[in-house]
Amino acid sequence: MGLVALRKDVMKVLSRSAFLACLFCCSASRFTLTLVFATLVISHPTDAASLDTTVNEEVIMLPVISNGSKLPLETTIFRPPGEGPFPLLVMNHGKDRGNPARQTRDRFLALSREFVRRGYAVAVPMRKGFAASGGSYTDLGCNMTDNGQQQADDVESALKALVQQAWVDRERILVAGQSYGGLATMAFGTRHFPGVRGLLNFAGGLRIDGSSCDWKSSLVSAFAGFGARTLLPSLWFYGENDSYFDPALAARLQQAYQSAGGSAQLVTYGRFKKDAHGMVGSHDGVTIWLPETERFLKRIGMPAEPSVRIAEIPRPPATQFASLANIAAVPYLSEKGRAGYRDYLGKSAPRAFALSSSGAWSWAEEGDDPAERALAHCQKNSSTECKLYSIDNDVVWEAQNISPPPPLSVN
Repeated sequence: MGLVALRKDVMKVLSRSAFLACLFCCSASRFTLTLVFATLVISHPTDAASLDTTVNEEVIMLPVISNGSKLPLETTIFRPPGEGPFPLLVMNHGKDRGNPARQTRDRFLALSREFVRRGYAVAVPMRKGFAASGGSYTDLGCNMTDNGQQQADDVESALKALVQQAWVDRERILVAGQSYGGLATMAFGTRHFPGVRGLLNFAGGLRIDGSSCDWKSSLVSAFAGFGARTLLPSLWFYGENDSYFDPALAARLQQAYQSAGGSAQLVTYGRFKKDAHGMVGSHDGVTIWLPETERFLKRIGMPAEPSVRIAEIPRPPATQFASLANIAAVPYLSEKGRAGYRDYLGKSAPRAFALSSSGAWSWAEEGDDPAERALAHCQKNSSTECKLYSIDNDVVWEAQNISPPPPLSVN
């Protein structure tokens, strides 16, 4: 059954028994895939307000088979208007420090919008144990080959589920990844999956901190093994100030991959902001990766020219409330908050600063929608509604936003 058809059945079920389904999925140790999918296929409540409707963004729980067991992968989908079928880009995420289950879903919004603009559907699946996906994350230590292949298992599982959908063109598929997702992508290249025409590697690899293992040599060995078993062409991007994989290591990876028989075009570029490792997640990174990617897409017979008009993401207009650098004009902030705003002024665009009448505040920079992230982080610590004060170099706060803080309770 396709996701669209299943979603219609799901909504019928939820309209009759949403509470019971939610109660079950949250408390039962074992449950059917149908019930989990029925409960979670719709957009998450916390995400609903921030979905990019200009590219038909939705969050689903993609039902996959992993090692013979059924489990859901939290997956973000972007699509052009219409029913398709569309060429498909599967974009694979990296790993943040800490517990993978606490990692938020990745969107790669700047990249996703560019591919939708070219007529692609984009899927960003969170692998096992990451974010809201089912299953558990397993660390295989210094064995970079097995780490990559284990993550590639999830990429393959997701792709097997995705190609069953009527809106996917099974003959025109591109697989990409950043950081650990790049390692997974290069490992996936050994699977010879039907319809996949090429691979994109954005700073791919895995770094191990605080260990005596020679992870760099293990990574080089892994890439050599992948190259020996991969027939697909690939395009790689590594920057000069990548804090994970420096230019010398990137060159070693390409040399090992190509010497073993793989096809890899390495694009090295200069410094990118504070850390080139996150280049593909930045709106400003588009000018680096897009020109070479368009040429690569043409070589492998995939759409490369813009063909879909999409609206720009709306944002609040600049106001005349105060100048950006006027720290004293920012309302509600304590001295600590004013120090936080001072730090914010030194951050790179895209960036956003949010605050509330309770004195809570937060800023975010780079990545997907800093304004959304700043508001969400502020709201976690606020008893009143958080609002945006600044976006990039503009103050967007309006004077009527100011309201007195709630009165102090008297015991």
